[in-house]
Amino acid sequence: MIPLVETSRIAIPKLGLGTWRMTGAEGQAAVESALALGYRHVDTAARYENEDAVGAALAASGLPRDQIFLTSKVWWDSLAPDALRRSLEESLARLATPYLDLFLVHWPAPGMDLPGIVAALHAARDAGLIRRWGVSNFNPGLMRQLEQLGAEPACLQVEYHALLSQRTLLDWCRPRGIALTAYSPLARGKVAEHAVLGEIGARHGAAPLQVALAWLLRQEGVVAIPKAARRQSQQANLDAVRLAAKLTPEDVAAIDGLPKDQRQVQPDFAPDWNG
Repeated sequence: MIPLVETSRIAIPKLGLGTWRMTGAEGQAAVESALALGYRHVDTAARYENEDAVGAALAASGLPRDQIFLTSKVWWDSLAPDALRRSLEESLARLATPYLDLFLVHWPAPGMDLPGIVAALHAARDAGLIRRWGVSNFNPGLMRQLEQLGAEPACLQVEYHALLSQRTLLDWCRPRGIALTAYSPLARGKVAEHAVLGEIGARHGAAPLQVALAWLLRQEGVVAIPKAARRQSQQANLDAVRLAAKLTPEDVAAIDGLPKDQRQVQPDFAPDWNG
């Protein structure tokens, strides 16, 4: 059983399936595999160009819609209110679902109309098209701007793993009941070769990747969405849920002490992360 992050704003499974670059029949098969194993949280985006495959997998699973937590996102070039609503409706059509459990602004855009975005998200929620909304790749300054508008995002999705600190954003999110979802939680595979993680894994009969994921999953308010196309990898990630409870204080301190400055995702349109 995958535990939930439960706050005043959201209840979301702590482990989900990331689907970036999982497209077509292979992508559909991967999502079907994860759902069969017990995953109930799937993360996609308009930009991933796989919402049709994800939707087909959800339908093929035979699971009731209300048993699956489904997230999608709007790309940064579609943040004008009308464009945002259009992008959402197109995502819903491709996913063949009447609503999303969570809808995120995928990346901020320079000069974006943040009040207009929030109003469009609230209108979509009031219309029943989304249950909750949030943002992805927002820096501390943008999170403060949202609060100054009186907005209450349910989730912030950012790159977060054992080699990259997100302490400032975690300290912001936790007291407000905002879940922090870690994308690239395995640092695009970089943690697999890390000696400290390997040593901890050896003591627990686990792989370094599982140790890194377990370190995230044990944290208050943190969700992780590793991409995993192979059934073996999906199961290994599921096994990290149990490992999270087995990490010792010494294990956690050793991982906490690793350098935390190895960002993997830095497109040219990214915001100033410290802004």
